[in-house]
Amino acid sequence: MVPLNCELLDLRAIIAVADGKSFLRAAEQLNLSQPALSRRVQKLEATVGTALLERTTRSVRLTPAGQEIVPLLRRLIEEIDSSLLGMMALGERQAGRLTVASIPSATVRFLPDVLEQFGREYRNVRVRVLDLSATECAEAVRTGEAEFAISLPVTSDGDLSFEPLTDDPYGLVCRRDDPLAELPDPSWADLTGLRLVTVHMGSGNRTALDAGLTRAGIELRWFYEVTRLTSALALVQAGLGPSVLPRLACMGPDARDLLWRPLRGAGIVRTIGVLRRSSATLSPTASRLMALLAAAWVDR
Repeated sequence: MVPLNCELLDLRAIIAVADGKSFLRAAEQLNLSQPALSRRVQKLEATVGTALLERTTRSVRLTPAGQEIVPLLRRLIEEIDSSLLGMMALGERQAGRLTVASIPSATVRFLPDVLEQFGREYRNVRVRVLDLSATECAEAVRTGEAEFAISLPVTSDGDLSFEPLTDDPYGLVCRRDDPLAELPDPSWADLTGLRLVTVHMGSGNRTALDAGLTRAGIELRWFYEVTRLTSALALVQAGLGPSVLPRLACMGPDARDLLWRPLRGAGIVRTIGVLRRSSATLSPTASRLMALLAAAWVDR
């Protein structure tokens, strides 16, 4: 049992360091200085009478004692948070803040309507939405900065679970005056040899696309490479060439003057879903927002 002279922030400190494997990230997450964070960890270690973290010049990891204690502390904190967020006065939800992450294309398409509905039910809960890449979404969920994310799946990460919501197909994106726009039924073969715009190889979107192209035996000529989908749309709009992008990425204001067309042949898709920590229980407010988002995907 945790002694009563421990503060909740002491417990949150050790959990944040264990999750992020870094004193720097944990200090930023808890809005503490690194010395203050270290003092809280040392205080908790002194209270339990043993070291909970093993520090090296390159990493931080749990000691055997820490591996036993931290899961217990995590459940305790989650139960406290859930209880606090679950308290309601008649007709009013308890005030608080909920942080979620989302890839930009999902943010533009679905979040506004869902947040409007959520706000009617939880009028005093402020929602913070982090517009991030798929890789950044995974890191935000892993470190606890976001309770969950609408994102792409991650590869071989036991700390995170992924629940698919929908498949988003890749297709041709071009200007309305591009000769490709005149084709009645464009195919992947029509893109052969063209100078195409793409996103960089480290992005989740490019990973999903390249995997699909490899399975289908399709080779394309990537000529311009950018970091964000919005930048790819800007280059297409500027006339530098067409691109192959997910349909959702082309449903926002950045693509209003462009055409998105399905491509005949191989059906290549990216899967969008809910990314969350495997060991964490969502707060009641996060659970409700996630349910509304899942319903929005199904309805549309």
